[in-house]
Amino acid sequence: MLANQFSNLDKVDWVLINSFYKVEKEVVDRMSKLYPIKTIGPTIPSMYLDKRLHDDKEYDLSVFKPMTNECLNWLNHQPISSVVYVSFVSLAKLEAEQMEELAWGLKNSNKNFLWVVRSTEEPKLPKNFLEELKCTSGNNKGLVVSWCPQLQALEHESIGCFLTHCGWNSTLEAISLGVPMVAMPQWSDQPTNAKLVKDVWEMGVKAKQDEKGIVRREVIEECIKVVMEEERGKLIRENAKKWKELARNAMDGGGSSEKKIEEFVSKVVTISLSHKIYFEEADLYFAVSFPD
Repeated sequence: MLANQFSNLDKVDWVLINSFYKVEKEVVDRMSKLYPIKTIGPTIPSMYLDKRLHDDKEYDLSVFKPMTNECLNWLNHQPISSVVYVSFVSLAKLEAEQMEELAWGLKNSNKNFLWVVRSTEEPKLPKNFLEELKCTSGNNKGLVVSWCPQLQALEHESIGCFLTHCGWNSTLEAISLGVPMVAMPQWSDQPTNAKLVKDVWEMGVKAKQDEKGIVRREVIEECIKVVMEEERGKLIRENAKKWKELARNAMDGGGSSEKKIEEFVSKVVTISLSHKIYFEEADLYFAVSFPD
């Protein structure tokens, strides 16, 4: 799958990438010598970044129906920067043993947590875990939901850190909203993203697996403590704010990403004045004309 991503890059005129220059400067500089890449991100709704497009508030796409009211009502009753938001989004599947370690790690951290557990994954939770949470719900320690409006959650002032699998979309959203991360990568590009979070951007920590590939509850508890309590966490939170500002600047007027978008549009419009443009997909050809 990954190899196919690069199979025809030598034939294209533009490669548009959901990233921004300063967050991957060395990579962009190097790859620009090989391919015509343009960083045009973060491509999240404008109202979470530069706020120039007032109607641009959502992706207008959701894999599952989010429990928006329940999530936001619960977050509204939590202290500032007190909540661990936990989500492995729509594809990642944890083993039952890892789910159990994660559940008790969150509970033992003594932090409030909002945990997205898809309905198909819920049977992997420890026996009586949800019942125990309900029994202590008066203390507002934990809320488990089947799906959550992630941007609205990450933007909320009660969120103190994001325990994430480090998929690129989630990582970029955390950067854009200045949320420190506890990284639990699973596969594909996620270990690389976790490396960036911990060692390059320095806006989070990585939860270390044991010899069985499981992140134990003690490690999860310690990682949350580092980010939200310890002295080292202050620098992590400061760096998260720095990257948030840089992400906003990239998409704002005159920013690096906006310039690349304008450059792309300008070239397309120039070509369209003298040609019809043909886009190839499988055996189908689409003629696209651009009106004045």
